[in-house]
Order: sequence, then C-alpha cells, then structure tokens
Amino acid sequence: QVQLVESGGGLVQPGGSLTLSCAASGRILSIYRMGWYRQAPGKQRELVAVDTSGGSTVYADSVKGRFTLSRDNANYTVYLQMNSLKPEDTAVYYCNAAINRVDYRGKGTLVTVSS
Repeated sequence: QVQLVESGGGLVQPGGSLTLSCAASGRILSIYRMGWYRQAPGKQRELVAVDTSGGSTVYADSVKGRFTLSRDNANYTVYLQMNSLKPEDTAVYYCNAAINRVDYRGKGTLVTVSS
C-alpha cells in the first residue's frame, strides 16, 4: 500500500514563506507525477504545481514566481517552497502523485496566511 504524508503547513503572515513536504512510502515501482493541489474554503480544488518525470513543471498562474516545486527522487519526496504568501493562498494543500500507474492523494495540510 502506497501512502503520501504531507507536512509543513501552518500559520504565516502575509509576505512570509513556508515549505511543504510530501513523502511517498510503500511498494513504489515507478513515480510518473508528483505535485500539489489546494482547496480553499468554499472553492473547488485547484492545481498549484505539478512535476512530471519528464522534467517539466506546471504552475498555476496565481503562484508563478512565488512558489517553487522540487523533487527528491531518491527519497520519493516532493517539496513546495512558497514565498510572498498572500491571504488568498489560504487553503488545505494536498499532495498528489501517480505511483505505479495509480493516482494517490495525501490527507492534506492546512496553510493559513493571516496577520
């Protein structure tokens, strides 16, 4: 059984930074895609950033230039460095990965941007 475990969420002031981590564990044969989605209160889930094994990274327009996704393939971990955070970035952030040709999602970590 494959699991994704997120960490790093919390409360931060506007303009601040946070780094989210997501570690995959279990019987992992291949990872095609790892990334992050988020869901704000009362809104639909939206893509934040995703990185494919081909090396391309896609970012939502709203986070371009502020967020950076990186992967540690040796440790099956993906990170999301979030800078210049805004109140509208407040959401539950979910890690998502395509592992062994199956989509998995973590339980989420809450990010609150508020003064």
